[in-house]
Amino acid sequence: MNWWHPNSPVCESDGIIADGSIRAGKTFPMSISFIEWAFFYFEDEAFAICGKTVGSVRRNILFWLLPLLKKRGYAVVEKRSGSENYFDATKNGKTNRFYIFGGRDESSQDLIQGLTLAGVLLDEVALMPESFVNQATGRCSVEGAKFWFNCNPGSPSHWFKTKWLDIHREKNLLHLHFVMTDNPSLTDRTRKRYQSMYSGVFFKRFILGLWVMAEGAIYDMFCDANQYDAIPLDEHTWLNAMHYINVDYGTQNACVFQHMIDDGENLWIEEEYYYSGRDAGAQKTDSQYADDLEAFIGQKPVSFVIVDPSAASFKAELRNRGIITKDADNDVLDGIRLTSTLLSLNILRINRRCKNTIREIQSYVWDPKPTERGKEQPLKRDDHGPDALRYGVKTIFKEWRLAA
Repeated sequence: MNWWHPNSPVCESDGIIADGSIRAGKTFPMSISFIEWAFFYFEDEAFAICGKTVGSVRRNILFWLLPLLKKRGYAVVEKRSGSENYFDATKNGKTNRFYIFGGRDESSQDLIQGLTLAGVLLDEVALMPESFVNQATGRCSVEGAKFWFNCNPGSPSHWFKTKWLDIHREKNLLHLHFVMTDNPSLTDRTRKRYQSMYSGVFFKRFILGLWVMAEGAIYDMFCDANQYDAIPLDEHTWLNAMHYINVDYGTQNACVFQHMIDDGENLWIEEEYYYSGRDAGAQKTDSQYADDLEAFIGQKPVSFVIVDPSAASFKAELRNRGIITKDADNDVLDGIRLTSTLLSLNILRINRRCKNTIREIQSYVWDPKPTERGKEQPLKRDDHGPDALRYGVKTIFKEWRLAA
């Protein structure tokens, strides 16, 4: 909380990196400390608070930070608009401005250009592109400016680990590693619940707080308990559940449709369609696939079809037929993590007749070579069923349900 204070032995550090497990209590003290530091040293200066999106900053930080600041004697005036997001805070005659930014992709760096900052807080920095982080830190040109980073671990070859964490001493940064037991607000029962939610690489990263390589089978937790022969839903529950079709579109590669049912507690993959133009020796057109999809939907009470966002021509064909589509959330790693969690908790189950989806889940593996930016990805092989599954899970299932 007070590492920056003149009485602290590490006050000359140019910034701090806090990494480690989820729910370890990193964001709460860092956010309060960031504001207190700003008002201790500065007046009438600009700062930035950054997350993956502006929405995530509001949910994860501002939701509780702004009321807390008011209780601590700050007057807070918030500005929300399409082009500007910030709040002005005033205490003891001093006022400072805190801009809110989202670092979702490479283009996000354009949002922060031109600013002069006295400090920046980057929440979940490992989820941001390097260009955005470089732009944000590069704007901190006011004398005495400091950097504040926090994140959960990723790959050991992730750019943030190799270019910041591994050389934090050379960059004159303080490093604090957090584990879940550092958070005094968590009960043993809550810790055990979180531990049960993850397996494999995600357990090592999110629970143990380790920067480890993703390797081997992606869904190594998939087992017989995740499969079923007949869906255990009565007619009333079936009719009142939400029904979707997950689509991974392919021409030469396989095209997959999955009937996914959300009964409010569990997700069920009840039926699949699988056609590989390469294996069949004949490609199908958008119109033929749309015919197949209409036949697959039949009398199912489907709300909408979740489609691979890159399948523009197929989506146009479906819309022309009056079929409601929704672009899938294609955040690959987050989608894999969430799907892994639901499999581990036996919330996601697949009918045994979906043989191709089950076969591909069992052979779905990490690419042994991360991208140039150190980001892991699945090997592009036997990934059509798992991709459709990930699209549906990430688009429909909201993580707050896990805490319900």
